[in-house]
Amino acid sequence: MKVKFCGLTGPEDISVANELKPDYVGFVFAGKKRRVTDEQAAALRSLLCHHIPAVGVFAAEPVEHILQLVISGTIQVVQLHGREDKTYIKKLRTQCDVPLIKAFSVADAADIEAAEQSDADLILLDNGAGGTGRVFPWHLLRLIKRPYILAGGLNLCNVKKAMAYAPYALDVSSGIESNGRKDAAKMRAFMRLVRSQ
Repeated sequence: MKVKFCGLTGPEDISVANELKPDYVGFVFAGKKRRVTDEQAAALRSLLCHHIPAVGVFAAEPVEHILQLVISGTIQVVQLHGREDKTYIKKLRTQCDVPLIKAFSVADAADIEAAEQSDADLILLDNGAGGTGRVFPWHLLRLIKRPYILAGGLNLCNVKKAMAYAPYALDVSSGIESNGRKDAAKMRAFMRLVRSQ
């Protein structure tokens, strides 16, 4: 099972990521929490092991800005958290050839159905609450037929339960933090739990 450490903001976070080798790391370019500038992200990318893809997390971002970050090599995957529609995704696809993840907030079966119809390469299922540590009703995951990334509220206490739903990947952020900062001990413990399976 793949792992994404999201919301990395400092060299110390990258150092632990290089040690643990998650399948992805995420740089947040949306909202206020854990947000990094283009310059900060480029500096972090330069410290990151070259074989670990960096995912840029965006919400209603101009396509041109995303393209700049892809072309510069700052990010290798695009993750969309806004209300990007099929037209937006098509425009992005025609201009850059990187994997595309679309996030969906899940509250009921209709949300799962909408996610299933996405044109993105991968879908990410979340609680929509943005790093609050809350989970959505996971029993709804039994309805999904395509590979998905599970996010929202993952932590050391529930990661084993999350893995039982067999997602393609686990996306963790607040669950590996203490006092709003990434916690190396929690990052190591989370990876141990996942890799022990």
